[in-house]
Amino acid sequence: MMRRAQPWLGTVVDITIADGDSCEPAMRAAFTVIADVHRLMSFHDAHSDVSRINRAEVDEQILVDARTAEVLEAALALCADSGGLFNPFCAPLLVEWDYLPAPDARNAPDWRAGTLPLVIDGCRVKKLAPAWIDLGGIAKGYAVDAATEALRAHGVRAGCVNAGGDMRGFGDIDWPVLLRDAQRPQMPAFSTQLRDGALATSAIYFSGRTTRGQATSALVHGASGKPLLSGGSVSVAASRCMLADALTKVVAASGNAEHPLLAAHAASAFVVAA
Repeated sequence: MMRRAQPWLGTVVDITIADGDSCEPAMRAAFTVIADVHRLMSFHDAHSDVSRINRAEVDEQILVDARTAEVLEAALALCADSGGLFNPFCAPLLVEWDYLPAPDARNAPDWRAGTLPLVIDGCRVKKLAPAWIDLGGIAKGYAVDAATEALRAHGVRAGCVNAGGDMRGFGDIDWPVLLRDAQRPQMPAFSTQLRDGALATSAIYFSGRTTRGQATSALVHGASGKPLLSGGSVSVAASRCMLADALTKVVAASGNAEHPLLAAHAASAFVVAA
């Protein structure tokens, strides 16, 4: 096995490929696309597509990278299909709770999804109403998928990309997976295997805290605007890590490990109780 790691959005990205595969060009390509996704979709980077959208005025059109457009389209579709449980417009709440920096924009807009405040036409994004979008609940999964495709394009027969628990494996290898103990997250609680698929996990054991006297976390119930405070974790298995990543938020917010969106995307979920 060959392995490399690099930080991405506060997470170490670990890539493992099978013996005998051409390593260096594949690794460089995979980490390049991860860096590209970070550059395009980071809420923190003032030059990212996300930041440019957040600064835009109502009725203004922004030209974005095709990869950003793809993730935006998926995020908006999941927001609509989930009734707002997955809500990429909750950034004002995360700014208020000190999980995200305040954008260089006007006063914080309403976080409620309601009528979607963005419309996408190809790579053009038009802002219909004031909104701050945050793709943190889906972009990491997309980066894992993009890195996987880069490895395949360079002839890697089997590999695994792991970005802090958002992972995708491919090829004829059963990749080991350890799930954290919800009460002692430094310890594993369960083990499983991953073959030709993706798995993502969401939990608050590293982000839960008290902010100005209020219990908060980096996970938000997209419909109510309340922080998710359960000490357990939600894992979703799907064909693509982008889907798995986003669907963990739907399951966490709904409390339903058999939410209809899982079947609609041929995904499955399991919950580790607190």
